[in-house]
Amino acid sequence: YIMKYAIVEISGRQFWIEKGKYYDFNRIPTELGKEISLNRVLLLNNDGDVLIGKPYLESVQIKGKILEHLRGKKTIVYKMRPKKKTRRKQGHRQEITRVLIEDIVVN
Repeated sequence: YIMKYAIVEISGRQFWIEKGKYYDFNRIPTELGKEISLNRVLLLNNDGDVLIGKPYLESVQIKGKILEHLRGKKTIVYKMRPKKKTRRKQGHRQEITRVLIEDIVVN
């Protein structure tokens, strides 16, 4: 069983991406249902032959569709200085965009 996958840099992080799955990225400021294309492809495995970019592969386009904008789970940022009466508790929810990968195209 050989598959087709790509490693893509998006919003400062690197993701292993396959066709037909959805991924959560940091918020992409575009409206719902819009097609986006990911062009920072670092590596592509196309049924066993591996293409490695220097640093990116110009010939590969990854087409995705924005499914929804949501917010991640709440993380709690708690800062405390020992022996001083200093405590700070702050919540944070990351803004997230869920993207469905529709196709990986090699030109």
